[in-house]
Amino acid sequence: MMISFGKVGALVAVAGMAAAYPLTWKRQDAGTKLVVAHHIVGITGGNPAGAFTLDTWTNDIKLASSNGIDGFALNIGADDFTFQQVGFAYQAAASVSPDFKLFLSLDMGAIDAQIGCNKTEAGEFLRNVTNTFITQPSQLQIDGKPLVSTFAGELCNLGGADVFTGWNTEFTQHPDIAGKIHFVPSFFIDIQQFKNFNDVLDGDFNFNGGWPITFTADNGAAQQTLGLSPNDNLDSLSPDQQGIIASQIGSFDVDDEHITQLALVANSAHTYMTAVSPWFFTHFNEQQGNKNFIFDADDHLYVTRWQNLIQNRDKVDIAQIVTWNDFGESHYIGPIEGNLPNGSEVWTTGFDHQGFLQMTNHFATWFKTGTEPPITADQLVMWARPHPKDATPSSDPLTAPSNFQLTQDQLWAVVLATAPGSLTLATGDTATQTFDVQAGVNKFNMSLTPGGFMQGTLTRNNATVIDLKPDGYTFNPNPTTFNFNVFVAAASADASGAAAAPPASTDPASPPTSTDPAAPPASTDSAAPPATTESTALPASTDPATSPTSTDPAAPPASTDPVVSAAPTDTAAVPPASSVPVDTTAAAAPTDPTAASAPSA
Repeated sequence: MMISFGKVGALVAVAGMAAAYPLTWKRQDAGTKLVVAHHIVGITGGNPAGAFTLDTWTNDIKLASSNGIDGFALNIGADDFTFQQVGFAYQAAASVSPDFKLFLSLDMGAIDAQIGCNKTEAGEFLRNVTNTFITQPSQLQIDGKPLVSTFAGELCNLGGADVFTGWNTEFTQHPDIAGKIHFVPSFFIDIQQFKNFNDVLDGDFNFNGGWPITFTADNGAAQQTLGLSPNDNLDSLSPDQQGIIASQIGSFDVDDEHITQLALVANSAHTYMTAVSPWFFTHFNEQQGNKNFIFDADDHLYVTRWQNLIQNRDKVDIAQIVTWNDFGESHYIGPIEGNLPNGSEVWTTGFDHQGFLQMTNHFATWFKTGTEPPITADQLVMWARPHPKDATPSSDPLTAPSNFQLTQDQLWAVVLATAPGSLTLATGDTATQTFDVQAGVNKFNMSLTPGGFMQGTLTRNNATVIDLKPDGYTFNPNPTTFNFNVFVAAASADASGAAAAPPASTDPASPPTSTDPAAPPASTDSAAPPATTESTALPASTDPATSPTSTDPAAPPASTDPVVSAAPTDTAAVPPASSVPVDTTAAAAPTDPTAASAPSA
């Protein structure tokens, strides 16, 4: 069955855009780095109530740009609104700033569900959408060629003889595309297979780099790392065991393995892009995706990962924040808006994460320049979960998420300080702890108190600089449902020391970042498993509404497109169907994503 992918929507969206040369970034300049954010286009269309307009895109781009982000990776499927929404994005970027860049991230899980990624029609779609947008003014170019990336695709042959051949003949070296693009996909395969993608890979995107994905409580990996028996409890760890876990959170070890294997690819520019992420929690039932797990995000994961990327910045070309708006997996830093995946509103409504965004500018600037920027205004960011990890909800049909044992009940806090001072954290009327604050980046944590609150007070020279206590927040020991998402509260003071009100969310349905007491806090688990050195680990889908997949967090990824409906419960995360016609006679992709060699057609 032939599928026609028209450009009508794109033409509407990009009409009136002046011809201009796309922005060019020279990868060979070792001192030049970029920071981009992964933007899920799949939530921007569909239901008119949540569909993005040109103004929505403009607001997102202005917000990202003002917080040190250089561009968006546009995660796209073959939805009927794809061309229009991507067109809006490019048009908005061109109007906001000549320095804000965009590039396509082809969601091969969604495209497989919508077209069938082992069919020639898939290759036709990829070439069509790529050629439509790579000449736009705001297109990011590397070494003079437009950057194109993917989410997955390691099981797709695009109608070619096998995966390696298909991506070569049907995409990168196809006459419609050959010589035009700089291709840096995220293929979830044994990284020793990179070298088989000659004339395909210009680089590698390590999408899973932001989390310690293979250390789980369910298979005993965390216990083994800590010298415990597989079924030992993780609630009472020694300081040494806590230190082992903390030292691995945000680790660069897996990145080093990716870089080593990427260097073996012939005819490649060896561009390396990796991820930084603040959190991970998803809790979907079988009809909504059958995804119910966490990755350990304790020990100030977001800040710690940034610090490790800064330390290794000479090895990294682009840092990609995962994500701007994946609400179904709780790793968003942008405003809550769009058509959220069905069910995710339970743990995202009111749980604004823009405190993470407010910290981003400092670390993104440091990563890009190699020099820590001066802190001109004091800033306090706190986060915590809304209930104890061992709580038993009154009306949740699902079990606790896999790996919940890894997290601990802690309040996390980060202070960006202009000068030395003192921070007092409180989680109850009689539960307080005071810490010395040094000029620069400071990380603190303390135990949460059941029935208690969160409060942080920064003082200097016997004067209060910031006093942040989100109204109504309670660490509820008797929740209705499981919620391992985090509430993030943030406040800052201007250069004179006067406290500034926390910025409100741009989402009218979302409470101000610092005033929503119900938003869940980040975990403090020192027992969380360290980042793995296993190169074959597959990522979990960034789309909570995709096909039901195994609750194992190491299961292969499904589509990141939340418009894609639920599919069978196959642990290979076969993506669900969408509004694009599907040829039901197409052969299913192999279900073993960890195979050492790429599957053949």
